Amino acid sequence: MKIKELLELVDEAIANVKIAIVSTKQRIFESPHTSWEFTKRSLKLEDELERLNKIRKYLQQFGEEEHVEGKFSEEELKELLKYLRVMQEMRSHEF
Repeated sequence: MKIKELLELVDEAIANVKIAIVSTKQRIFESPHTSWEFTKRSLKLEDELERLNKIRKYLQQFGEEEHVEGKFSEEELKELLKYLRVMQEMRSHEF
């Protein structure tokens, strides 16, 4: 796998988290009984977005055609791909 492919996965995850943030922030004002829950969820999503942006920034240090295998151990890459898959498939109500 090349850095370019991994960056695409990160970008997809970032887009999904941003959508979830917007959706969650809209729900904050639905009811005073649930506003705190949605506020906490929104803050968690913001943390995930920050984490994804840090991953993206780290990956941008390398050339897009470089292979990922030389930058991460097999276990690290497996965990990163698993995390990105979860972030891509997550829906705002599932977080």
